[in-house]
Amino acid sequence: MKKLLLLFFTLSLLTFTSCDNEQDFSKAQMENQQDPTTPLTASEIQTKIDESFQATNSFDWKDADNLLLWSATLDGDHILSVGYGSSSFDENRSTSLVLEKKQLINLILANEHKKEKDILIYDNDVLNYFDILVTQYSTIAKLRELGNIRYLEPTGYELPTQSAERSDSGCATGSDYIYEADYGTLSSGAKVPWNYYIHNINKAWQYSKGRGIGVGVIDTGVSDYQPNMGYKFDDYYSGRYIQKYGTYVDSWKWWATHTDGYHDKCGHGTSSCCSVAAPDNNSGLPVGVAYECNLISYRGTHDVVLNGYHERKGVTKALQELAVRSDVKIISMSIGYPWSIGNIADAVQYAYSKNKMILAAGGTSTSYTNWYPVIFPASMSQTIAVTGVEENTQYDECDVCHYGAAIDFTYVMERDNNHHQPVTGYYNNTSNYFGGSSVATASTAGIAALIWAKYPSWSREQVLARMKWAAALYPFESSDFGYGNIDALKAVRGY
Repeated sequence: MKKLLLLFFTLSLLTFTSCDNEQDFSKAQMENQQDPTTPLTASEIQTKIDESFQATNSFDWKDADNLLLWSATLDGDHILSVGYGSSSFDENRSTSLVLEKKQLINLILANEHKKEKDILIYDNDVLNYFDILVTQYSTIAKLRELGNIRYLEPTGYELPTQSAERSDSGCATGSDYIYEADYGTLSSGAKVPWNYYIHNINKAWQYSKGRGIGVGVIDTGVSDYQPNMGYKFDDYYSGRYIQKYGTYVDSWKWWATHTDGYHDKCGHGTSSCCSVAAPDNNSGLPVGVAYECNLISYRGTHDVVLNGYHERKGVTKALQELAVRSDVKIISMSIGYPWSIGNIADAVQYAYSKNKMILAAGGTSTSYTNWYPVIFPASMSQTIAVTGVEENTQYDECDVCHYGAAIDFTYVMERDNNHHQPVTGYYNNTSNYFGGSSVATASTAGIAALIWAKYPSWSREQVLARMKWAAALYPFESSDFGYGNIDALKAVRGY
């Protein structure tokens, strides 16, 4: 934009003034250096983001110009996240780091002509970032001139198409008729999904069922209407537990702070949790991959697309809380976003530093992401990225699954008839088919739990190495599908 303005003023000078009119030229230069007063429109912001994806297959706010960042900040309720310091977190914050943060806040206050209590809306006590309200273009420009900022991001910004689809992205609470060809049964009468036999999960149960391993699932919560994920969770086996928390604030008001609990209002989280840990039962419902593991569910988001301030903040808080739990080994996230979100990336790195194994969905297409690459946070090196593939193929992604170089493992979850994996349903005595990279991620988290339960003294790195070794493509790695499908029996047995 500045180059265009400079060109405009230069042409004007050539046309209407003499070349030796230095006073007028100097005035034009000063006018050109003034801050823009009109932000980009919502459609112009989206166009610029789409152009970045089309040109580079990615987007990062670090690469956005000041005008785009300022415009998106205004469009997103004026909320700017400021990541400071040299690392994402510092549990023993030095005096110099605290001073550095204070100086940044003071700079913003002076430029915005506001008091701290009026615009500093959140200051994370573990991760090195804060959220603050910004209105001035000059604030963005001055902050970007500094060298001690890791990121500046408009955390409240949503693509317009996302806002329109926000209410139901990945959500479904209805039930399906589960065809007999799509399951086997245990002696209890519980259903064993068809694809467990492909991954030898049923045979792996001879050695491990996940007992003693805590799996954290950050998603849309767990349904209160499904007793198998409530008071019946430990019906058959004493000692295992399910715990449910809510960190998502269900409000369009950024200043709201009240969470409304763990109950799933979407359905996606219930399906994800059931994929991991639904119990053995006599209700004729599908079992989870690690049906004796412990489950810690977090309702951190409204739906699968992390496209709102409270969703991003809720997921960040969930990651922080799971990170410090000694009983949690694995974190499963069948949620994401087309590009990196600074505060969630900080939280992922924090959880990773606490030796958590973090699995994330490679992406399931919607009307506005079907041409995007592997999504965030699966795109991070600290996560294990998983996608879904079809049955009886040489690695053909499912109809709506993303794939690419960031993928680490695949999971068979789609049949020729388009049937997906059966899971315990949202309501009592119901089941449904669950697909995409979501079920692939949650189920692979279950496989990791089987391995860790068999070898409880192992480190995260040892468990991951066993997952790779037991995968079909090992020791090679596909450019699109990582190490491929994991043989759960081989993984737990070791041969």
